[in-house]
Amino acid sequence: MIEAKNLTKRFKKGVTAVDGINFKANDGEILGLLGENGAGKTTTLRMLATMLKITEGEALINGHDVNKEADKVRGEIGILFGGEVGLYDRLTARENIKYFAELNGMSKEETNKSIEELAKNLDMTEYLDRRVGKFSRGMKQKVAIARSIVHNPSVVLFDEPTIGLDVTSAKIVQDFILKCKSDGRTIIFSSHTIPEIEKLCDRIVIIHKGKIVEEGKLKELEEKYNNSIEEIFINLIAK
Repeated sequence: MIEAKNLTKRFKKGVTAVDGINFKANDGEILGLLGENGAGKTTTLRMLATMLKITEGEALINGHDVNKEADKVRGEIGILFGGEVGLYDRLTARENIKYFAELNGMSKEETNKSIEELAKNLDMTEYLDRRVGKFSRGMKQKVAIARSIVHNPSVVLFDEPTIGLDVTSAKIVQDFILKCKSDGRTIIFSSHTIPEIEKLCDRIVIIHKGKIVEEGKLKELEEKYNNSIEEIFINLIAK
């Protein structure tokens, strides 16, 4: 479970990127963060991932305080920011994933089993032993996803994981995210693409200029406003 309470991030020169937001994501649920570029989605995820210090408020991952128990939190989360970041071009896909597994203290047997299963689910078995440097963006993205959850985390944070992918690669990634949900993981998925949010998410949080302007289940929001999610989003951020 993920819980954010009055979560706030201020940078130097008084810039408030995230301004006192509250939300909860439950086990076996995909919570969507929907907002324009610069709305505060990525900053929120980076705080949850212990990559940025929280200025005010708190965030809990499976009951662990993100600021005070960062090491425990890191062992329970999988994170994907930017897909290709951190991949070593001279290593094979398998070697990239294996290296990250070793950093998480996995045994050789656990690592090999996890890699084979992930490769099958992400349709990347045929190029698992090829060097990453010659991969397409879609292939690299799948390696990055496998690397991020090779240690079987219960919580996964995806920041626009399908951006720049072709239709086929995006579909494979989306199906994999849904499988993560069926496995009981807690997932936060950020996007500014409404059809993708509608396809994947159980609930959404709409963020605008660092604040939550609406949240809830998709159908309930459509009934509340008697409108589509797209029109609801456009109207809310126009205020």
